[in-house]
Amino acid sequence: MLSFTLKKERNDITVGASRTQKAAYYALYYLLKAVGLLPAWFLYYPLAGVCYLLLYYLFRYRLQVTRENLQNAFPEKSRKELRRIERRFYRHLAEVFIDTIDLTSISRRQLRRRMMIKDEAVHRKEVEGKDWIAGMSHYGSWEYFIAYALGDGEGRETIGVYKTLHNRVMDMLYRSIRSRMGMEPVPMSVILRHVVRDRQQGIRMGIGLIADQAPPWFHRDYWYDFLGQPTSFYDGLENMALRFGMPVYFVHIDKIRRAHYTARFELIYDGQERVAPHEITKRYAAKLEAMIRQRPELWLWSHRRWKHKPTPEELEKQREEECPR
Repeated sequence: MLSFTLKKERNDITVGASRTQKAAYYALYYLLKAVGLLPAWFLYYPLAGVCYLLLYYLFRYRLQVTRENLQNAFPEKSRKELRRIERRFYRHLAEVFIDTIDLTSISRRQLRRRMMIKDEAVHRKEVEGKDWIAGMSHYGSWEYFIAYALGDGEGRETIGVYKTLHNRVMDMLYRSIRSRMGMEPVPMSVILRHVVRDRQQGIRMGIGLIADQAPPWFHRDYWYDFLGQPTSFYDGLENMALRFGMPVYFVHIDKIRRAHYTARFELIYDGQERVAPHEITKRYAAKLEAMIRQRPELWLWSHRRWKHKPTPEELEKQREEECPR
């Protein structure tokens, strides 16, 4: 029964892919699965150490982007402090790569130990009979959040909203990894239709939504103060919460040690409160900034987060609209 289920999921994942793409996907998946079966001490010490050296010293992976982001976010820190955060970030990034490999073969029991959800029973009681949103970020090991799906019962599902990757092979790989423990990966472009369909079928859902990415130009209609810089955010989290009356929980992540994390939910919108436009996203951004400032090395600094900047005229217009004379 298990093998049938896995085969069915993979067939769904590879629908529409070419033979070459399918062959590349299967080869990559089983290669990573074989590597993931190696002892954890080998994966997270020698192998993660090699990955760190390659990323930071040899390939210098997006090093200039990382440095610019850190300097702009923490102008008060010295060059020495920034370099220390930088090196810690690349060590952590190497471990995140290993986490992804490990997820191809990790057991349910192991995943439960790797991602411990604080007060999970209390939280599940709070959202019982409700649809809700988990406001996530590229902080810690975001892929480990699939552990939440392990506790889903009949008539409830955990959805992971994702942005489809241009590389079809990598897109299939990540969808396969994210669905192993029962999470339902849903592309951002069809999430609204999926929510409506689930509601019609009486399925309750928890939606994991990573909301700290840089949106495309047609979503940049408001600029938030985030890490001392005008920053645009996707408005999907707020729009979905208001449209469907869904509570929003910010997901606090903490790293205990290598490959071990805790997650904690904090309610930032109850699904009923009347709020001003952009208020929910402001709350999310404020919580995210506070978390980043506690342990900055755990956020994804190599992302081109501020590649789009507002013009002085845009900021002035926004200020005038918020504070009319």
